[in-house]
Amino acid sequence: MASHRSCVPLLLLLLGTCPLPGSSEAQYKPGDPVMLYVNKVGPYHNPQETYHYYQLPVCSPEKIQHKSLTLGEVLDGDRMAESLYQIRFRENVEKRTLCEMKLSPDQVAQLRRAIEELYYFEFVVDDLPLRGFVGYMEESGFLPHSHKVGLWTHLDFHLEWNGNHIVYANVSVRDVKPRSLDDLAGPGPFPMAHTYSIRWSETATERRGERHGRGGDDAFFPRTLEIHWLSIINSMVLVFLLVGFVVVILMRVLKNDLARYNLDEEASTSAAADDYDQGDNGWKIIHTDVFRFPPCRGLLCAVLGVGSQFLALGTGIIVMALLGVFNVHRHGAINSAAILLYALTCCVAGYVSSHFYRQLGGESWVWNIVLTTSLFSAPFFLTWSVVNSVHWANGSTQALPATTILLLLSVWLLVGFPLTVIGGIFGKNRAGHFDAPCRTKNIAREIPPQPWYKSTLVHMTIGGFLPFRKEEEGKWMVPRK
Repeated sequence: MASHRSCVPLLLLLLGTCPLPGSSEAQYKPGDPVMLYVNKVGPYHNPQETYHYYQLPVCSPEKIQHKSLTLGEVLDGDRMAESLYQIRFRENVEKRTLCEMKLSPDQVAQLRRAIEELYYFEFVVDDLPLRGFVGYMEESGFLPHSHKVGLWTHLDFHLEWNGNHIVYANVSVRDVKPRSLDDLAGPGPFPMAHTYSIRWSETATERRGERHGRGGDDAFFPRTLEIHWLSIINSMVLVFLLVGFVVVILMRVLKNDLARYNLDEEASTSAAADDYDQGDNGWKIIHTDVFRFPPCRGLLCAVLGVGSQFLALGTGIIVMALLGVFNVHRHGAINSAAILLYALTCCVAGYVSSHFYRQLGGESWVWNIVLTTSLFSAPFFLTWSVVNSVHWANGSTQALPATTILLLLSVWLLVGFPLTVIGGIFGKNRAGHFDAPCRTKNIAREIPPQPWYKSTLVHMTIGGFLPFRKEEEGKWMVPRK
């Protein structure tokens, strides 16, 4: 009972990270302060490599105040902190000074390197992301070659409001000239002033989701995939029809074959049965070995259990998305839901794995439960440990803090593993005898060795060559506009 009681706070904590739509929208009165959080920076062509915004030599407060984040936000690499921008609801600002700082030559080189690698920044205001580039780079000509690097020292914020809510936010440098970094040479220090402007406007849009396309990922990051719903629907209908036809034909053929294979031993040794066997080919020759219990039955059942768990996990996330549980502007909501559903669906993996394992005559069901619960989590933890160590060594925000790691381990130990054991007990007790469609011989039939061009490695190489070749040519993987 104590272990079950300890699971309740963890589940409540995870449930708190998946708010309902609209629960994160704050209400403001004219003149109320609106907090803008700085989040992260990283290369534009690799959004998974992110660092904290204050790691760059930019305007920062003397004491950095971090925002309390949810589990999904931490998993998404968010590290929000309060900024120096002073924003008030429905009050415009014209070129206000943010700070004046002096840069050393090393700080100038750090900014230049970030601009040359096309670093972008991400701010968050009322759970609305604002993205823009740190600087400007221009290369022109071959002989002579020119290389210009500039820093955006002025930002224009555009916010739209409806009633007492903020429904849209954007940052731009359209009418701003960058501060050139090519002129900053010498021992330094170099003075640098950062300014900003704020422009408010009223809109008739009531829901944030209607403006998400203008301010979300689709507006900033490039779109590499265009969805053609009509083609998808046509393909699905065609696939369902073909699968239906094949299933009907196979069922009619297999029904007769299985009825013939289920003859008793006397009929199978008769001359009529020998005539039947003479016309068999392909898999029908080894029909008495198809349903033989495999030597690694525990691994097979564990794979079936983990696959069933992920099928339930994916179905749950899709159903929650269709029901509108996820707020489109809530950072990491899907990540939090995935962690919660993974912990709760562990009982599915234990039930399916133990059920099939007992049907196949397995006796060591405890080891089967241990294999099921570690089949995905153990390799995933090892791979994640290497990746997280690399992120931690480079100071990336993608590295998880120690508290988050302990929380995830506690969820797995106190929720996931016990549910796997409980599901395994139910599956073991409800399992019956395995009823094969046809009988199985005691002695396995010898299969002759196959030539080298029919080996698994050759099939994998040839089967994967054509799709990768298509992707390199870019004929259908990346549509051109």
